[in-house]
Amino acid sequence: MRKSFSFALAPEQLWQAINPWTFNSQGAQFGLINIDMGQTAHPETEQRILDEVGSYGRQLGRIGDALEVLIDHVKLEGVSPAEADTIAILKGQLAEVRKVKAKSVAAGSA
Repeated sequence: MRKSFSFALAPEQLWQAINPWTFNSQGAQFGLINIDMGQTAHPETEQRILDEVGSYGRQLGRIGDALEVLIDHVKLEGVSPAEADTIAILKGQLAEVRKVKAKSVAAGSA
């Protein structure tokens, strides 16, 4: 008995289990804006920090503000040109952030 030639353009079964409890592990998106927490040993702790302390943007903003204070009060005579460039780039970014914040406050969406 000869086997007939068969060729499939689609899988034999076209189904997908939809289980809302496993969406997160599959990279599903629930809303318009989602933050991927990445791989972490303590996702519950990171979520509590976001809820109780502040968003990543707010935390980074405060770190930037503190760095700017330190940069303004430290003598930078001994830094290399590459290090001076790094500091200048950071100060430029911080200035741009201030401009965006000022526009948001002026527009009433701060």
